[in-house]
Order: sequence, then C-alpha cells, then structure tokens
Amino acid sequence: MAHDVPMKLSSSFSGALRTFAYFMASGTQDTLEGIDYLSLYGEEPSAIEMVFAIYVNVLELDEDGTVLNAKYAEKRATDSLRAYCDAEFVVSPPYAEWETTLHDPPPLKDVEP
Repeated sequence: MAHDVPMKLSSSFSGALRTFAYFMASGTQDTLEGIDYLSLYGEEPSAIEMVFAIYVNVLELDEDGTVLNAKYAEKRATDSLRAYCDAEFVVSPPYAEWETTLHDPPPLKDVEP
C-alpha cells in the first residue's frame, strides 16, 4: 500500500525566508536603513507579524519551487514597517487586500501521517 509523501517547501523558499528573517532579526535589513525597528519585536509584535505575512503572500515561486521575486517581496513587506514607524512614508502602490491577509494558523496538534 502506497503512502502519500508530505509536500515540502523548496530549498529556494526556505533559503529566502531564512535570509529575510535573519536580516529582519539582526537589524540589518537594507530596505529599513535608518529605521529603528528592533524594539518592535517585543513591543509591537503585530507589526512584525504583518511584515512576514506580506513577505510570504507576495513571494512567487516557479513550478520547481524557485523563488522569483525575493527582493520585491522584501520591499513590499518592509514598506509596511517603514510606514508603521514613519507617518510621512507612503506605501506605493497601496497594498492590495491579498497582500496583507493574515491566513489561519495551523492546528494546535500536528496531523498524524
């Protein structure tokens, strides 16, 4: 009897997300130069949550799972944080609803294989 093999995220996606997370967490994200955003991790977690939601919502992969637009996704994501920290900054173009959607979290228990 054959068992379904769970689908895994591509190494390209994993690498893109890991790199973005590193630069966000280290305070060295180049698209946020001049913005002091690190304190938001403990003070305003929903602002950080939105950055990662936008990043993954905007990220595009080809049929092989290769990330096609990592830099654009970074810019769209970090523009939300820049606007959050700087009232004079205007995100252009404005976000479409699908970009800022917070999708449901996973179940509290892992699915049994």
